[in-house]
Amino acid sequence: MSIQALIFDVFGTCVDWRNGVAQVTEAEFKRRDISVNTIEFATYWRSRYVPAMANVRNGQRGYIALDELHYENLIETLEYFAIADLFSESDSRQLARAWEQLPPWPDVVEGLTELRKFTLIAPCSNGSIALMSHLARFAKLPWDAILGADIARNYKPEPAVYQASVLALRLKPENVMMVAAHNDDLHAARASGLKTAFVARPTEHGPAQSTDLVAESDWDILAVNFNDLVEKLKYRL
Repeated sequence: MSIQALIFDVFGTCVDWRNGVAQVTEAEFKRRDISVNTIEFATYWRSRYVPAMANVRNGQRGYIALDELHYENLIETLEYFAIADLFSESDSRQLARAWEQLPPWPDVVEGLTELRKFTLIAPCSNGSIALMSHLARFAKLPWDAILGADIARNYKPEPAVYQASVLALRLKPENVMMVAAHNDDLHAARASGLKTAFVARPTEHGPAQSTDLVAESDWDILAVNFNDLVEKLKYRL
């Protein structure tokens, strides 16, 4: 296996968006004396993520950075919880940046740091370059580059996103491995010729999570966390 670069899904695979968004909103809601369950708020906000991107992927809307989609989805979420009137546009835009302040899973920084000794590492995320850069600084993610939606002008799992990342690295698809906790991400990456690694995050959606608990195909690598990924990869790189 000749892997010269690893590219990573970020939301859910590298960082805990559910608790991260809840923590940021909890601080803001306490300041405003708002009584809303912040886990439920984060979950609803995230539920608007895929439908918003679908309009871009199906051509109904031109490419727009995820930062803006997060803001639009936040407005919808504030309205759903009947608290939109308590936030100005400036307040809402600041709160929308909660996605730049997400904690990494405990194994991530150490694992990425070790993997970076052997190969290039970069996010292949639906997040914009700006969002991924701010998040990397917050979570101390040691990327070599920022790849994904912004350079492809589209969203995963469209093939163009994986292909653009490979092209940006000036590599062949078979020399790049996609790492993700989501089977659909890996199916799309494999269809574009990339190698694949599955790292389960069984609490991404909370204790009642029912999806992506196990690998749904014969991915090239199955790992329990990023430290395990290091052990399974370092002698093959």
